Amino acid sequence: MKRSITFKIVPFLIILLIFSCSKKLEDNSKEVGSLNLDVPKEISFALVIHGGAGTIIKENMTDDQEEAYRSKLQEALDTGYSILEKGGSAEEAVQKAIIVMEDSPLFNAGKGAVLNSLGKQEMDASIMDGKTLNAGAVAGVSLIRNPINAAILVKDSTRHILLSGNGAQEFAKQYNLKMEEESYFLTEKRVQQLHKAQGKEQVLLQQNIKNIELIDNHEYGTVGCVAIDKSHTIVAGTSTGGMTNKKFGRIGDSPIIGAGTYANNKTCGISCTGTGEYFMRTLAAHEVSNLMQYRDMNLQDAMKQVIHVEIDSLGGDGGMIGLDKLGNIAWDFNTEGMYRGYRKSTGENVIEIYQK
Repeated sequence: MKRSITFKIVPFLIILLIFSCSKKLEDNSKEVGSLNLDVPKEISFALVIHGGAGTIIKENMTDDQEEAYRSKLQEALDTGYSILEKGGSAEEAVQKAIIVMEDSPLFNAGKGAVLNSLGKQEMDASIMDGKTLNAGAVAGVSLIRNPINAAILVKDSTRHILLSGNGAQEFAKQYNLKMEEESYFLTEKRVQQLHKAQGKEQVLLQQNIKNIELIDNHEYGTVGCVAIDKSHTIVAGTSTGGMTNKKFGRIGDSPIIGAGTYANNKTCGISCTGTGEYFMRTLAAHEVSNLMQYRDMNLQDAMKQVIHVEIDSLGGDGGMIGLDKLGNIAWDFNTEGMYRGYRKSTGENVIEIYQK
């Protein structure tokens, strides 16, 4: 009789023990899960910008000039950062930050674009998404107020990557992008620079350009932005007026994906500035990504290799900005200065102009 009772009790105890252990494991699992929910993992975001590299020396800059450039760079940073902070996309942050600089006569893009040998603006821009590797660009446009908008339009609304000249402008008009008359883009300073480059007597425009004395003598350059958003998507964009007194129809590196602009979520995003021919010959932006992916270099070392070895060896000059897939920011240049800055979700906010 006792043996029979024992046989009946033992299975019951085993079942009770299994149920108790299972319940404990479930409770522990819930506890761990609740910790993850209660303390969400912080996702970083950041953006970095440039306003062109070249002969930018402190001795040649007045206090008012320096303040004007620092203020506009900060405005561009704040504009892009605000979008990222609210959960917006890296593409929108890059777009809006670049528009701030395109709309300013201080920089060689949009309103401040330099003049070609015929006294006309021919502007280029590009953008690339590091998640999809989709890209868009325009080259040789003269009436589109914000070429970066046209580059995005090409990316999103065509099966192409690059449109140029009148074709690009007609395409932009079809989608109602904002256009301007040629007079909108002209500034007295750019005319002076063209005449100086051509060895002509300087002839001033009759129109009154506000704050013209604040524009430096930097005769070539570019503006660019690279951002990483909360979803860890990297986007890079670049916009430029090219080089003063360039041959009409000349296209530089800025609208060339892989040369002046590149983004890949596996590695980094890059925007370049300088004498574009050298950046095209080295595929500079893409080369940085390659060095990171295939030679296991970090972003700063990869930039150093491209700027100070590959481009230097050809006699080229310029610089680049970028960030990697973890949000680490870097820049490098072989000129005497580069307008640059970054802002990160960690609270860091940096603006620099001169070579250190």
